[in-house]
Amino acid sequence: MNNQAKPFSQACENNKAPILEVLRQAFHNRTRVLEIGSGTGQHAVHFAAELRHLEWHTSDLTENHPGIRLWLAEAQLTNLHPPIELDVTQRHWPQGFDAVFTANTTHIMSWEAVIEMIGRIGEVLPEGGVFCQYGPFNYGGRYTSESNARFDIWLKQIEPSQGIRDFEAVEALARQAGLELLADHEMPANNRLLEWIKRR
Repeated sequence: MNNQAKPFSQACENNKAPILEVLRQAFHNRTRVLEIGSGTGQHAVHFAAELRHLEWHTSDLTENHPGIRLWLAEAQLTNLHPPIELDVTQRHWPQGFDAVFTANTTHIMSWEAVIEMIGRIGEVLPEGGVFCQYGPFNYGGRYTSESNARFDIWLKQIEPSQGIRDFEAVEALARQAGLELLADHEMPANNRLLEWIKRR
């Protein structure tokens, strides 16, 4: 396959710079990151190139691996690793990470999968480990913008189990998993970046 066959996400292109600025601080003393739902691979390439102290491990469902591998092959970064097969509901998760990152996954999973993902992140992260979660969220049961309301309707039309999640419900799951909110970063296009730390 040639470079023109690489998958491309305009959203990834648009949000990679503001996300990176948060990750510079959040992951400054981390060493090994698991990215859940690497998608096209664009984020992984950008972040691994800029955060060379990190070993960045991509993961996704198997059908997305070929596109990720194309981005990785072009980048040729020694700290960027081939995709791991990961369905968040699977029994066995990869181990040995002190940070986890995911972008735009929570609203395209079922709520049951979100419960499983956050619970397992709480299990695999060591004390002091950091989880950064990017995407749109509702607050107090309300949309933060008209565009998010339209986006949520569109998501549910495609698959009723999808949808923008309530921050308060996600925070409750995180607390149960031993994750404490460090920061709720405002991001462009009505998105947020939630920064969690694993406590005892």
